[in-house]
Amino acid sequence: HKRIALSIIRLTGTSPNRVILGFMIATGLLSMWISNTATTLVMLPIAASVIDLLRNDGDGFTNGDRNFALSIMLGIAYSANIGGVATLIGTPPNMVMAGFINQQYETSISFFRWMMLGIPFAIIMTAILYVVMVKWMYPNHLGHDAEAGKLVIRQELQKLGSWSPDEKRVMGVFLFAILLWTIREPMSKQFSWFTLSDTGVAMLAALLIFALPTDLKNMKFVLDWSDTKTLPWGILILFGGGLALADGMSDAGLIDVIGNFVHTLNNWPLWVISGFLILVVLFMTELMSNVALVTIFLPVAAGIASGLGIPFQHLLIPITMAASCAFMLPMATPPNAIVFASGHVKVRQMVRIGVVLNLISVLLLAVLAATLIPYLFG
Repeated sequence: HKRIALSIIRLTGTSPNRVILGFMIATGLLSMWISNTATTLVMLPIAASVIDLLRNDGDGFTNGDRNFALSIMLGIAYSANIGGVATLIGTPPNMVMAGFINQQYETSISFFRWMMLGIPFAIIMTAILYVVMVKWMYPNHLGHDAEAGKLVIRQELQKLGSWSPDEKRVMGVFLFAILLWTIREPMSKQFSWFTLSDTGVAMLAALLIFALPTDLKNMKFVLDWSDTKTLPWGILILFGGGLALADGMSDAGLIDVIGNFVHTLNNWPLWVISGFLILVVLFMTELMSNVALVTIFLPVAAGIASGLGIPFQHLLIPITMAASCAFMLPMATPPNAIVFASGHVKVRQMVRIGVVLNLISVLLLAVLAATLIPYLFG
């Protein structure tokens, strides 16, 4: 993943703003497939090296340099959050929602259809982030090429050397899984014998990683069972507990109670109702875990959808996406906290741009809830 990130940054160009854009694109693309926290931890040392070279370039650490450093750090954190929304596996709240829908409604959210929603959202939000941050709030006005950035990227790529056989095997399995996730839905409609689920694709990819040998003579494989010790079991336990909580709320009749209570709102436009719920979730997620928030809020939103007589996807999907759009506070998401700890970001700077991005997210998600989500999910 580090090699992929460095290659993307190198391709975007050498001007300061293009370097910032490169970090944002690389972070967002990685965050689609690996955890937001891991993505941020991969990108942070590269960004720190670029900033350190700017600090020691002979003309001191100017205001332009500070804004450049701030933009790179915020760009990494926010792009990690945004990129996680683009795929169903990009961030835990997405998977919690998919599990809830599968359990409560006995239907599934297609990986391919989610990407048709998540990728446009991620592209639009990344573009907005770039314009708001680089062109409006924190312009760096550095006219020269970012030689420091070029030097760091070149050095980091040289350290990695050429692709190892293990890297090639993992990349092959990774691309194979993405291909299956992408074609699974159209293939299952075209051919009745093709019954592989999104979960099945993930399990197949995992089995291949365990089965591919690196040294067959000594029975060494790309992964072995000891590697499972580093899995984030806490997230999986929280995920299972959330489904149990949702099932309990359903059996206790809480969803029906909420539905009956909000039935009087059925004359309100959908975009107003969804916009209000998105606003509530988005600002609550600044203060609590997005996984815990989604776990608690999904049954509530399901009850509201039932009471209003609207498809559950029209509310559950946008509020789940909103839970990952926390841009205001360092404690809101792990990527925010990591870049804040770097020392290049102050709370007031994060709050200033975060309020703007939060409000833009509410508007964009409300529009998607009234347009693209009904088109994709009925």
